Amino acid sequence: MSRSAHPAGPRHADVLPEGHYAPPAADLNTLDEKVWARTVRRADDGVVSVGGMEVTRLAEEFGTPAYFLDEEDFRARCRAWAHAFGKDADVFYAGKAFLSKAVVRWLKEEGLNLDVCSSGELTVALAAEMPASRIAYHGNNKSVAELTRAVEAGVGRIVLDSFQEIARVAHVARELGVRQPVQIRVTVGVEAHTHEFIATAHEDQKFGIAVADGSAAEAVRRVLGHDSLELLGIHSHIGSQIFDMAGFEVSAKRVVQLLAAVRDEHGVELPEIDLGGGLGIAYTSDDDPREPHEIAKALTEIVARECEAARLRAPRISVEPGRAIVGPTAFTLYEVGTIKPLEGLRTYVSVDGGMSDNIRTALYDAEYSISLVSRRSDAEPMLVRVVGKHCESGDIVVKDAFLPADLAPGDLLAVPATGAYCRSMASNYNHALRPPVVAVRDGQARVIVRRETEEDLLRLDLE
Repeated sequence: MSRSAHPAGPRHADVLPEGHYAPPAADLNTLDEKVWARTVRRADDGVVSVGGMEVTRLAEEFGTPAYFLDEEDFRARCRAWAHAFGKDADVFYAGKAFLSKAVVRWLKEEGLNLDVCSSGELTVALAAEMPASRIAYHGNNKSVAELTRAVEAGVGRIVLDSFQEIARVAHVARELGVRQPVQIRVTVGVEAHTHEFIATAHEDQKFGIAVADGSAAEAVRRVLGHDSLELLGIHSHIGSQIFDMAGFEVSAKRVVQLLAAVRDEHGVELPEIDLGGGLGIAYTSDDDPREPHEIAKALTEIVARECEAARLRAPRISVEPGRAIVGPTAFTLYEVGTIKPLEGLRTYVSVDGGMSDNIRTALYDAEYSISLVSRRSDAEPMLVRVVGKHCESGDIVVKDAFLPADLAPGDLLAVPATGAYCRSMASNYNHALRPPVVAVRDGQARVIVRRETEEDLLRLDLE
């Protein structure tokens, strides 16, 4: 059976057929607040602003394409997650969604921790002076050099992903004379995608150690057998772009069952569980994400209920939102270049970016919204496909959308909810220059990741 795609990757449910699209909004000038960053507004003259700055001015100053990040929205979302889980839980921002030194400083100031999954992400975190004790280190194939650096830095936890890694970390920690805190990442036979979960046969993946065949229990035995390792608890991550808590309920039940088995075999009650991230955001008006306080309440109640049934003390919970924090806070601004009507089909609108600044549409068949933001238009809606400028037929920014029929070259279009994974997965395909990330707040804008230059390209190109 073939697998179709959804905004986070492969999914196993039915998807809409080719050519299916929602009808146009009653007013194309309306901006759905569920999709856009919190300070985004459209003025009476039709020009959209973020953080008190008009996009026309931002385009003049910083060029296009560019990512514009609503700093106040980002900080507010950090505070909402921290407040929702309180002092008896830990919130780790998933740095893979988007990371920069400025973001690390915001996390520190708003009380969140950070998880990294590469030496490069750790470099950024340490350069921005995130306390190493507030860093978790993920990854399915960490090298000895990477592990040595992490242990030397004093990271607060290393998430173990294999039997080989248990031995590696134990050796590195022993050589350095430290006792390294660790968690064991397990696969619990649950994969959650959007509104569904399937509770069988999902051990077939590169991450984690399977619970079902006893491997996770054996991993616990091995970790407890090393004096150089301190086992904090169990880690489980079940998917991405999740709206439904049902998958978490199954996952938590199986993790707690493992904790009970550890207690019964070793006389040890592990103090923590990490339920991962993957919480969804609104890319379109059809998406309906949960608020942090709803997620915190649901997860806390699930864990408490399962621990009570197993006669365990409730462990400290950790979660790892990345997309759910940064995703909604940014949009990508483009300038329209060419417009090509295809009679009886749709109109192709080409912009000055594309798959080099947002690979997710091509990679995942991801869906996005898009709006004309440099002016107001009361023209009739026309069906468009917004595409990039790359030499690739799959270079699609938004597959099917409605934009005003009087759209013209030079107009500015914006795609909301591009804060997560777009800049992180950006490339130099066709030797494109990766766009800047500009933070906007209280009428001020500043570059936090600068636009690449041709000199940057040539610097790595040795004769």
